[in-house]
Amino acid sequence: MQLRAVFFDLDGTLVDSLGDIADAMNHALAHHGLPTHPESAYRRFVGEGVRELARRAVPAGREDLAAPVLETYRAYYDEHLFDRTASYPGIPALLATLAEEGVVMGVLSNKSDSFVKRLVERLLPGVAFARVYGERPGVPRKPDPTAVLGMAAELELAPGVCGFVGDTAVDMDTARAAGMYGVGVTWGFRDAEELHAHGARAVATTAQELLTALRSASV
Repeated sequence: MQLRAVFFDLDGTLVDSLGDIADAMNHALAHHGLPTHPESAYRRFVGEGVRELARRAVPAGREDLAAPVLETYRAYYDEHLFDRTASYPGIPALLATLAEEGVVMGVLSNKSDSFVKRLVERLLPGVAFARVYGERPGVPRKPDPTAVLGMAAELELAPGVCGFVGDTAVDMDTARAAGMYGVGVTWGFRDAEELHAHGARAVATTAQELLTALRSASV
């Protein structure tokens, strides 16, 4: 049986948002008199929600500033969400193909729900996502499978016929915990070694490879 649905992570999977995330956090750090980080460092900081991003970005021993840094970050990021962020090459065509083939699609991110919805609406217009969710009050973040299992249940789909695509260990752990077919992508924030180590059933280096992996998934 082939996959009936595919749920996607957002940052590092569908859209390249690292530059805007780094710029916003570095602005917040500098505003509070703290040292900034090179953009590449944020590849390891992201993936587990904005509070964890702020905690990792502040220096050791200055955790007391994580909350005010986060507040400044959110305000700045809200105004600069689209400065450098764009969909990855081949992603719009991939999503269009999956839609044509009748695959149900959704987005699940640990980013704030309002930011997720704005990014998807602007950068992936016209894509018929059945559900688009970010971090919401009362719903555990990935890798807890509650949110993605809830999406499947809302769409009356068994987890075993769903795929989950992402670029980090958090995403592969989510897929595994939910009993879904996890596919990792290497164009995002982490590498193939991490994805395989956390249970990826397949790893893609291009959008075309991802399409092939999803089409050939046996569930």
